[in-house]
Amino acid sequence: MVTTLPYGSWPSPITAELLATGGTRLGAPALVGDHVWWTEGIATEGGRQAIRRTAGSLAADGSSDHEAVTVLPAPFNARSRVHEYGGASWAVVPEPAGPSADPTAPSAEPPLVVFVNFEDQRVHALREGGAPRPLSPVGPEVESAHGPSLRWADPTVVTLPDGEVEVWWICEDHTGGEQGPRTDADGAPHIERYIAAVPLDGSAAEDLAAIRRVTPASRFVAHPRLSPDGTRLAWLSWEHPQMPWDGTELHLAPLIDGSAGEGEIVAGGPDVSVMQPEWLDDDQLMFVSDSTGWWNPWVWSSADGARQVLEREEEFASPMWALGTTWYQVLDADRALVQHGRAATRLSVLRISTGELSPLDCPLTQISTAVLREDGLLVLAGASPTEFAAIQTAHLDLGSAAGPGPSAPALSPLRVLRSSRDDAPDPSLLPVGESIEVPLPDGGVVHAILYRPRQEGIAGREGELPPVIAQVHGGPTSHVPPVLSLPVAYYTSRGLGVVAVNYGGSSGYGRAYRDRLRGQWGVVDVTDTVAVMEHLVAEGIADGRRLAIEGGSAGGWTTLACLTRTTTFAAGISSFGVAELESFRLETHDFESRYIDGLVGPYPECRDLYVDRAPLNHVDELECPVLLLQGDEDRIVPPSQSERVRDALAAKGIPHAYLLFQGEQHGFRKAESIIAALEAGLSFYGQVLGFSPACVPVLPLDRG
Repeated sequence: MVTTLPYGSWPSPITAELLATGGTRLGAPALVGDHVWWTEGIATEGGRQAIRRTAGSLAADGSSDHEAVTVLPAPFNARSRVHEYGGASWAVVPEPAGPSADPTAPSAEPPLVVFVNFEDQRVHALREGGAPRPLSPVGPEVESAHGPSLRWADPTVVTLPDGEVEVWWICEDHTGGEQGPRTDADGAPHIERYIAAVPLDGSAAEDLAAIRRVTPASRFVAHPRLSPDGTRLAWLSWEHPQMPWDGTELHLAPLIDGSAGEGEIVAGGPDVSVMQPEWLDDDQLMFVSDSTGWWNPWVWSSADGARQVLEREEEFASPMWALGTTWYQVLDADRALVQHGRAATRLSVLRISTGELSPLDCPLTQISTAVLREDGLLVLAGASPTEFAAIQTAHLDLGSAAGPGPSAPALSPLRVLRSSRDDAPDPSLLPVGESIEVPLPDGGVVHAILYRPRQEGIAGREGELPPVIAQVHGGPTSHVPPVLSLPVAYYTSRGLGVVAVNYGGSSGYGRAYRDRLRGQWGVVDVTDTVAVMEHLVAEGIADGRRLAIEGGSAGGWTTLACLTRTTTFAAGISSFGVAELESFRLETHDFESRYIDGLVGPYPECRDLYVDRAPLNHVDELECPVLLLQGDEDRIVPPSQSERVRDALAAKGIPHAYLLFQGEQHGFRKAESIIAALEAGLSFYGQVLGFSPACVPVLPLDRG
């Protein structure tokens, strides 16, 4: 029997508390001997990121006892602040740790772990069961740093030609060196980034001079890779105003006495994005480049220069928001395990000499990590349209050759090692995503994923269409993959529709689609989002009088721009959203401080566009209620952005609410913050869109 209830008022067991405390944020799985290690965010411990591992050894088929051990105890938090978004924050140093060690001798101690601690951003060393000890010093106080002036990310374990094992880090240095803190010609604080070797013996814990610089300083650096013979170093760099998806340079230099000079640039440039260099052997260097319009694999050698391995209208990489992100693993001099696709990701074995791809039967449509052990044990972190994000294992048989037939690589069924949701709701409550392409007047399309209201046994009232919420992702150079999402189910199980819009500028569809947003931020993203909503209304899927929009960061900008520039939406929620650009470019962090040059135009030459595009300057055109959510420690989009919108809404008498969460940065990690934000949002939508949500406190709205 089916019960009919108004859309939005359906009772649902998917509560805000379930989203905040029941799930686990998993990341960075790695194979260490016979164990799998990973990071795990713990919302009930203030969102700290712990390091964990399997208790028992994993067989080649991935079987284990599924128990987990916490390696990094509270209150330590393995999280980097380099670029503010961080990235890889820990590594395990293999034994032996020196040239005189016997590699055949069994280790009596747990492995050595190095990590950067979030609070002080110092590198620490730890052996399981012991106390962490610092390896890097506290940087001197620098006012413009808004926190520690020395920060570290992406530890890379290297073996030097003499057999010595070192750990190289990306250092973000706000100190200014011998000249001290200063500003550059453009008025921005002087910041250097470089690859540095941090001694494992603790000799640099109080002495920055004991840390050896491995590369020259650039504004940004990434992916240091030492050749197998230890003689040459490859790494990436880029300068303002480029972002890493706009243009990077691939450097190659000899390593002399532990350091590299300027070397030569072998690939990339201001308009070509190169990602993830990896050595195939002592002379061949593989990398991913978008020089032909898609991130495809290339190989460089001293004899032949650079050549493209294959050309496909698919992406073999994605925007590098987090340092240490990888998209493939070199298996030998002629094979690599690669991730590729468009909106969805596939897994294949690439034969480098021929460009042949051997697809693997893998159900995941989003893969963040894929690591293969020599015996064929494969560890994957990812999600699918029917499974929440998880760390999974399988056995990969590489076969004898690429191509069809019995010798082709084959993947066994996946086993869940650690799921982000051990309390997954009944499948009858979960949404089913529908990928749609909405035609545009210019002949192009907008990509989106539609989730209709769904809860078995409940339906909307006859003749009623559901409210639909447009979710616009941040970035804006990013995209929403087709995977199962509990935050989406929070809405759809209550009778609300959701559509995730991958507007022009989103990744996953090639450089031309990304470049649709160049100079057009606040225009293309708005028109694309409105086009999707108009399509849903025209198709009888959504109630055109009850459309809402929400997004965070750059998605908050698009949300506010849609609300102030169109009459499409009846309500909107901006989470730590950008509201204006002139002060934002001065207040935001260094990594994105020149991002707007490409999205809108250089300043001050394009000041008129900065003023005209800013939603804050068009609040007079806004007529619908707005909810603003913000973290008080956000250095990417500071609270001042939301507060300016709040004040403008109050001045005009528009119903609104502003919630400032203590101790939160760019995105909420604490359970109490997540619960409050979700319940406030649902109450807000109910009040504005005309439904009565069950079991959430009423959010008071300020009417000026």
